[in-house]
Amino acid sequence: MEKATFGAGCFWGVEAAFRRLNGVTSTSVGYMGGHFENPSYLDVCARITGHAEVVQVEYDPSQISYNDLLNVFWSIHDPTQYNRQGPDRGEQYRSVIFFHNPDQEKIARDSKRKLQMSGKYDQDIMTEIKPASDYYFAEEYHQQYYEKKGRP
Repeated sequence: MEKATFGAGCFWGVEAAFRRLNGVTSTSVGYMGGHFENPSYLDVCARITGHAEVVQVEYDPSQISYNDLLNVFWSIHDPTQYNRQGPDRGEQYRSVIFFHNPDQEKIARDSKRKLQMSGKYDQDIMTEIKPASDYYFAEEYHQQYYEKKGRP
């Protein structure tokens, strides 16, 4: 199994999108990319931690590729928005790819460059591409939130 970590706005919907993919063996939501140990949701929302809301995906690369995961990532949010997605505003909602190895970094950078050059967007893609750092699980009530609430 391999890991991939993405931030694309509120982590509830992002997690739901990845959970339904064949080859994804597990998902969790949490926080990454900040400077504050063991942040809570309230800490992150207060914008004092520097963390993004992220989804960590474990996947079987023999069933789904990292590039396939990136294609889903690009399709579920607007990567041209800076520190927001829709009505959600703040650095915790930024578009970010946290890579776990040099291959992921190269694939992510190539994917971003290809999308920028495609002409799909009139604006620059704001997505950050950064090395994975400490990952902090979000509170239990955030895990598989849509499933708990009976939403698709």
